[in-house]
Amino acid sequence: MCGILAVLGCADNSQAKRSRIIELSRRLRHRGPDWSGLHCFEDCYVAHERLAIVDPISGDQPLYNGDKTIVVTVNGEIYNHKALRETLKSHQFHTGSDCEVIAHLYEEHGEEFVDMLDGMFAFVLLDTRDKSYIAVRDAIGVNPLYIGWGVDGSVWFASEMKALIDDCEQFMCFPPGHIYSSKQGGLRRWYNPPWFSELVPSTPYDPLLVRETFEKAVIKRLMTDVPFGVLLSGGLDSSLVASVALRHLEKSEAAQWGSKLHTFCIGLKGSPDLKAGKEVADYLGTRHHELHFTVQDGIDAIEEVIYHVETYDVTTIRASTPMFLMSRKIKSLGVKMVLSGEGSDEIFGGYLYFHKAPNKKEFHEETCRKIKALHQYDCLRANKSTSAWGVEARVPFLDKEFINVAMSIDPEWKMIRPDLGRIEKWVLRNAFDDEKNPYLPKVSDTMLMNASFVFPDNTPMTKEAYYYRTIFEKFFPKSAARATVPGGPSVACSTAKAVEWDAAWSQNLDPSGRAALGVHVAAYEEEDKAEDPRPGKV
Repeated sequence: MCGILAVLGCADNSQAKRSRIIELSRRLRHRGPDWSGLHCFEDCYVAHERLAIVDPISGDQPLYNGDKTIVVTVNGEIYNHKALRETLKSHQFHTGSDCEVIAHLYEEHGEEFVDMLDGMFAFVLLDTRDKSYIAVRDAIGVNPLYIGWGVDGSVWFASEMKALIDDCEQFMCFPPGHIYSSKQGGLRRWYNPPWFSELVPSTPYDPLLVRETFEKAVIKRLMTDVPFGVLLSGGLDSSLVASVALRHLEKSEAAQWGSKLHTFCIGLKGSPDLKAGKEVADYLGTRHHELHFTVQDGIDAIEEVIYHVETYDVTTIRASTPMFLMSRKIKSLGVKMVLSGEGSDEIFGGYLYFHKAPNKKEFHEETCRKIKALHQYDCLRANKSTSAWGVEARVPFLDKEFINVAMSIDPEWKMIRPDLGRIEKWVLRNAFDDEKNPYLPKVSDTMLMNASFVFPDNTPMTKEAYYYRTIFEKFFPKSAARATVPGGPSVACSTAKAVEWDAAWSQNLDPSGRAALGVHVAAYEEEDKAEDPRPGKV
């Protein structure tokens, strides 16, 4: 992540004002510690603090068009910059930066080029030919941007409000998917996808399309010339990001850090996230970094977290604190970019309260509202808690094309239906359920922990049982079919009543004779349970 600051139409263009702009830009240097740049043109200042990820050698900012009459300061990544350059063959490029294409697109198309960009971005562009300017924020608001107004009539833009708070009379969050134009006066929306109206879609669910679009979203985010990794908590979303990235790493243009994909997880010692993250990392075969912090570490960091994340929302601060601490350790290892799993819960209704959605219309409208608010919550957290240490977080689930595909699905498919074996985010889970070449472990600890909610009748007690039950429900989803199978606790083929004979048996429910602890000469030992059995391991 980079930091940008632009001040346009100042009454004062003295050396003292230039020094003040540099001082304010310095407040954003944690976002971009690699280099600083400032372009001054009459009463306009365009500043940049760079985090060098693509073209680290020549891509310093601000960036320009061929004759340097158009100046742009960008915080972002333009994933389709090579394809866009192909449409601009008559233009002279100065760098290999993905963001330079913005200046040339503006020169070619004027203000209407923004929807051509595929990426995450916040930028300010100054056209020195007529002193007009635009400011733009990406579709969902992955990258932060604020707008402010000075007492002298100047207009200010910055990545974080800490650069505006002392010098602007008023300031506000720049809305996602909008452009501010000095020519047209004020803000207008440039991002107008079909789902934004919140009308209920009717497109049938196509699992292959969901999978392919998400894989493309991950692959394009492997565009980097510096070491990177994946944040892996062991949940569905981060696990899919890691799995897809791993499959396509060798064919990508990503700079490698050794021969393996590096994954990161943080938590209190013994926490479920650490266990789940390691389980998935072991399955995928990544180079996994398990990071720890204490409760006191978290408490001590809260003041810094609030300063960097710029919110007092309780949930955001709670979630930002471990991410903030983890980012510091990640940066110490020389990593500048990570992939993360934000956005999936909003798109697919993954929060537990979606169980109570009364109908598909309410379900869909709530997902739309959640996506529209992401810039105030999860995007803000993911961006600012990582950029506090000069690390960039990229979020494949918030890819424009993927959101369009996912939000066009008839929400009836997203509804949580235990009677049909559909738990939260079933649409996503099912899309990656590849029997021949599985993306993820078949049954995780988290899935088993929630088994009673998914299968309230005859709840499976082991991973093996959960795995078999999932296959059964796929073929025989009706409750009548479920009722034909006997259930209840059993050890070594016992009835449920016999399990009461030995207290240890209730902790070792397994149909094998070896589960009869204290009886079978080759009874399971603790280490046996930790090592295998095969379906339980997956």
